[in-house]
Amino acid sequence: MKEATGELNMTVITVVAIAAVGLLFTIFVWPNIQSNLALNTACSNVNSKGNYETASGALDSGDGQITCQSFICTATYESKTYSKNCRD
Repeated sequence: MKEATGELNMTVITVVAIAAVGLLFTIFVWPNIQSNLALNTACSNVNSKGNYETASGALDSGDGQITCQSFICTATYESKTYSKNCRD
């Protein structure tokens, strides 16, 4: 019986550790990945004058907005603003 309890304790510890790693990834790493993807996509659609080239002039999604002017792209996502120089 003690062996079964020990194995259950290790299973619980493993599940909690996996959940903690997932939470840290979601809070710290994933927002940076999303902003970098959005800015790289915007920079790939900048025309020769440095403006974002779409039908509406800006990419709007449910959570954010991307605008580019003079090769500087700005993404606003979940009340945070990220900028990137597309000439680099």
